[in-house]
Amino acid sequence: MEIYGLTGKTGSGKTTVAKLLSEKGFYIVDGDILARKVTEKGSEVLKELSDFFGEDIIAEDGALKRQELAKRAFASEEARQSLNRITHTAIDKLFRLEVKKAEKEGFEYCLFDAAALLESPSRNLCKKIIVVYAPYDVRLQRILKRDGISETDAKRRMNAQKDDEYYLSHADIIINNFPPHSLEAEIKKVTN
Repeated sequence: MEIYGLTGKTGSGKTTVAKLLSEKGFYIVDGDILARKVTEKGSEVLKELSDFFGEDIIAEDGALKRQELAKRAFASEEARQSLNRITHTAIDKLFRLEVKKAEKEGFEYCLFDAAALLESPSRNLCKKIIVVYAPYDVRLQRILKRDGISETDAKRRMNAQKDDEYYLSHADIIINNFPPHSLEAEIKKVTN
């Protein structure tokens, strides 16, 4: 089985690309879902996050306040790296279990959709890295529409990520997800 990594900056359209590749027969592992699993109520990862970012990132019912964590984690490069350090090992363990499941189910291709893939130990399993690219203004409009956050918070989140060149320089395949590019045509870079 071939394992591909899918990444790109926030608002680039990774989820849309993953959905299209799923329709082409790829087994999709969603990094966001794995991140939610490792931060469930009472988890060791959640405890480590609250120790680092403050106990008030946990709601009264014991659940993670995701928007509060995001505000703090994207406030600086150091904070973002700390978030990754705390979560990546646990996420990687779950990813490896998903790969085994995909193999057992007979899939030919597995795709790991993860925003922070390039800094993750899971990257080492990936034969190729696919980067979804869209310009800043396109991504900003998508984030505002998708997340319902303020423009200031959206820009803070966007600016906390590494620059475009960082992502593009690590890409084996670049999917351009903005007009005038056809996403169906761009997907063929992966499936042909």
